[in-house]
Amino acid sequence: MTRVRHSPWAIKLSLAALLALQVWVSWQQARPTAKAEGLPSAPAIEMLRAVSVGEPVVLGQALTLWLQSFDNQPGISLPYVSLDYQRVEGWLDRLLDLDPATHYPLMMATQLYGQVPDLGRDRVMYDFVLRGFLQDPNRRWSWLAHATIMAKHRLKDPQLALNYADALARHATGSGVPGWARQMHIFLREEMGEIESAKVLLGGLLESGQVTDEQEKRFLIERLNAMQQGEISSTPSTTRPLD
Repeated sequence: MTRVRHSPWAIKLSLAALLALQVWVSWQQARPTAKAEGLPSAPAIEMLRAVSVGEPVVLGQALTLWLQSFDNQPGISLPYVSLDYQRVEGWLDRLLDLDPATHYPLMMATQLYGQVPDLGRDRVMYDFVLRGFLQDPNRRWSWLAHATIMAKHRLKDPQLALNYADALARHATGSGVPGWARQMHIFLREEMGEIESAKVLLGGLLESGQVTDEQEKRFLIERLNAMQQGEISSTPSTTRPLD
């Protein structure tokens, strides 16, 4: 009988191939199936306060981290735009309820969830910011000012931007609110061609004595004079004071 002779390199090659095949099969069997989980609805605030055992701020911080990382699930990464925005809004509401002093949910609304390639979802977030602003205007004014700019430039909806700016002028009246934020509605009207309304509002603002900074007052007087002398036409301005 003739014995079959195998060379050492052939044996090594066969063993390496078998080992590679075994590793591949094991990996295929052990590999978990990535499946996106939907964002659950936010619980009632009463339930959250009950489980917080007297530490609502701590619970709010933990939930903030959980919500912010929800897009990164085992084996899969979700774009923000794929989330249910009604549920996102519900969770952001709960975070503000748990910790009214925090600004983080408003930042998440404008910087994370409000900059997705879906203008309808973006608008949901900006409207959420408006509601949050109305609860505490003098502390949350900056987020609505940001939403105003985003509505004008990102959504290209000057009327929505004007609605936000009007809310700023009407409700953010504290000494810590800068003049430019309270004056946004005037210059938006100017850009939209509503020169007469802009002149009335600007003249009333100057007469009210609310503007105390001399440099700011001088700028506003020059702007009003330009409007009155017709240097600013009744068509939308090409200048962009809100840029």
